[in-house]
Amino acid sequence: MEAFFPMLQSSAYKLTSPATMEYNCIAWAAGDTETWWWPDPFDQYFWPSGILREETIDAFIMAFEFLGYSICGDANYETGYEKVAIYAKPGGTPTHAARQIDSEKWTSKIGQLEDIEHGINSLSGTMYGEPVVYMKRSKE
Repeated sequence: MEAFFPMLQSSAYKLTSPATMEYNCIAWAAGDTETWWWPDPFDQYFWPSGILREETIDAFIMAFEFLGYSICGDANYETGYEKVAIYAKPGGTPTHAARQIDSEKWTSKIGQLEDIEHGINSLSGTMYGEPVVYMKRSKE
């Protein structure tokens, strides 16, 4: 995993579950551990009904808005809220989503690999790009 994400080498990340093909990072960030989420144009994977099936930041934002999230300004932890980060490569192609655990840790499903706890920028680089949008919803 560190070969794909070199910044993990210098961070305190840890594996939190075994590899599985049941779900991916978008599903994991959305709280779903049974379904693979992706806006593919052929309807092979789950995507919320009525949301554009295209790999754009807007489509990913709308998918999380469907779940009650709204855009917020940063990755700072806020008591009473759940946050997600949407990652994208330069040019705006979405690649990944992570869910906040606390003020320092985020959780991600790495493709078909394991779930991990990590810092928000530990996955930044050529594979996933950078976090470009942060969203939050009330825990209540």
